[in-house]
Amino acid sequence: MRFRTVLFDLDGTLLDHFAAIHRCHAYTLRRLGLPEPTLAEVRAAVGGGLERAIARLAGPERVAEALAIYLPYWEATLLDGAVLLPGARELLAALRAAGVRTAVFTNKHGASSRRIAEHLGLAPLLDGNFGAKDTAWLKPAPEFTAHVLRALGAAAATTALVGDSPFDLAAARQGGLAFHAVATGTHSAEELRAAGAEHVHPDLAAAGRALQAAG
Repeated sequence: MRFRTVLFDLDGTLLDHFAAIHRCHAYTLRRLGLPEPTLAEVRAAVGGGLERAIARLAGPERVAEALAIYLPYWEATLLDGAVLLPGARELLAALRAAGVRTAVFTNKHGASSRRIAEHLGLAPLLDGNFGAKDTAWLKPAPEFTAHVLRALGAAAATTALVGDSPFDLAAARQGGLAFHAVATGTHSAEELRAAGAEHVHPDLAAAGRALQAAG
């Protein structure tokens, strides 16, 4: 197998957490006296980090005010409705059994990502879990990718990133990684191809077969 390390985005890739994310944004906007966003609006807003999503939904001038509402509610409820996507556990286990390093590489707050991984029993299948606030960067900044590779002792040439959004594609391109997209999150297969993704899969099982077949 060509890849010795595989990085995974979290939301929309390994995890379906959109119900919880939507619930928290709806609660926040309601408290701000703004119309509650639809699930589709929240899905379209996420991916670039919490502050960016809030700016898109509540307006950039209300980010600080909204964060003061969102974060405590998120901490209290984030495990409610966190569901692994089909094939997530099996793919991580198969890669680990093949001697491949695996890690989460997400723009979700790192502390939340690690808490969810523990709750869902993924932590033993991961060599690392890197997210927002762990460094000064977010995807697609190449500095963030380089930090993750250094922490894992990995080389870009033998690392693949699996993700569901153009943020993940850009992170892979700027970091020199191979990219395999899954159409299980914020973007359809057509949108991912239009963004420039070469390898687009309907789900994690198909992505896993492609990764393991890569020579």
